[in-house]
Amino acid sequence: MLIFLGILCSYFLGSIPTAYIFGKFLKGIDIRQHGSGNVGATNAFRILGKGVGIVVLLIDILKGALAVIVVGNIFDFNQVFLRLLLGVVVVIGHNWTIFLQFKGGKGIATSLGVLIGLAVQFEPLRLVLIVTLLAWSIPFLISGYVSLSSMIAALVLPVAMLLTKQSWELLLLGFVFCVFIFIRHIPNIKRLLAGQERPVNFPFRRNF
Repeated sequence: MLIFLGILCSYFLGSIPTAYIFGKFLKGIDIRQHGSGNVGATNAFRILGKGVGIVVLLIDILKGALAVIVVGNIFDFNQVFLRLLLGVVVVIGHNWTIFLQFKGGKGIATSLGVLIGLAVQFEPLRLVLIVTLLAWSIPFLISGYVSLSSMIAALVLPVAMLLTKQSWELLLLGFVFCVFIFIRHIPNIKRLLAGQERPVNFPFRRNF
């Protein structure tokens, strides 16, 4: 029963559609009808502004961390597998939220929050977190493509876990997150191949 309640709390925590809520309250719009149509930080950044986009990003990250740390502590989940289960469920909630007919974001920020939460709990995972952040940041600064950077980081995550000899539970988590991210980025892959994906404009890159 405790496991079921923990899973339920994590799902509903992840299901909070942050970008949608900010769009409705600040601009009176349904963010799903604008930009990429995605309920995530990148679309919020473009449609609602940089400040709001950053807030949405931080809240979505926080959702993942809270699920692993706070929900895990409330239900006294001491086993690694149970913490990982909460992490997977909170990302599922974000990606397929019950509040928007099971259509949500792409899970990048919330997955990062889960990794941060796990790194707080399990020290050996901190190096994996750093490597994954670098695997996202470097391609992003070079290309400006959030989607491409996210998929590269998704591929690096399970590899980094394997090379640092993490437990099989963590390896499974890395693989699951990688699959989730690629599934959610299928439209982006099509746009990248067609040369239609929009990069983030940097002041130092005039060709954008």
